[in-house]
Amino acid sequence: MKNFALIGAGGYIAPRHMKAIKDTGNRLVAALDPNDSVGIIDSHFPDAEFFTEFERFDRHIDKMRRAGDPKSVEFVSICSPNYLHDSHMRFALRSGADAICEKPLVLNPWNIDGLQDIERDTGHKVNTILQLRVHPAIVALRDKVASQKKDGKHEVDLTYITSRGHWYLQSWKGNEDKSGGIATNIGVHFFDMLHYIFGALQDNVVHASADTYAGGYLEYEHARVRWFLSVDYNDVPDAQKSIGQRTYRSITVDGEEIEFSGGFTDLHTRSYEEILAGRGFGLEENRVAIETVSTIRNAALAPLMGDYHPFLKHK
Repeated sequence: MKNFALIGAGGYIAPRHMKAIKDTGNRLVAALDPNDSVGIIDSHFPDAEFFTEFERFDRHIDKMRRAGDPKSVEFVSICSPNYLHDSHMRFALRSGADAICEKPLVLNPWNIDGLQDIERDTGHKVNTILQLRVHPAIVALRDKVASQKKDGKHEVDLTYITSRGHWYLQSWKGNEDKSGGIATNIGVHFFDMLHYIFGALQDNVVHASADTYAGGYLEYEHARVRWFLSVDYNDVPDAQKSIGQRTYRSITVDGEEIEFSGGFTDLHTRSYEEILAGRGFGLEENRVAIETVSTIRNAALAPLMGDYHPFLKHK
């Protein structure tokens, strides 16, 4: 049984980490969040210590480590806002623990280099949650692409609309300095998936970038991809609106829809199983996706011509 601490216990994704810790037979011994609305902990680890101040959390973790306490932390799960991931991973490694960090790992690719230095200094490791890499449908698609002999590249359309209320832009998620913007906040795992399936990234063109939507063109070793991301309900197609849906997710490869809407329930647990078995995804596996979103964030917009996502016609 391994001992875990969790940073960001009040966040949206934290319950999946708590469940994964429990499902893999381990225990949460300490948690941190400035927000004290964290009663979900009771459903998993009612005996976990809880802190609202980082300084007291830090002192508690350090005191256990120095005393050789049986509850000394071996892993720190990080579910904090995106811009804090880098700092919290550094804290984990310097506290004698391995880190398990939610996506996006960091906001900028050079942060990966600094973390690799600290890994070497401490002997501890950063593991990341890239759950689409363990999704059965995505693994099957990758295997299919790898086995095919195709003249030219696959034609891919990626569309992901996940409606958010007015709170979104008022939260840290609507602040590009803190979230990295929409492509980073809701798109980074899709960009990692595309690289995982279709190989090296060769071109990155941005056609649109706003607070609530973005779109562009990516070319990989084995695919040409038109992509569109949005948190605006107005972008949901009428067919989905008519049946009460507020989200729309579609990935087509050569005109064929790839169905992967199911199978998400236990992907965090599966990710934890792989990490605990020593097969987790580390810093370097994240580099291409982080470079992709960093480029999108800083790129000049290209004219809406050539290969662009059809949803951009209406923006």
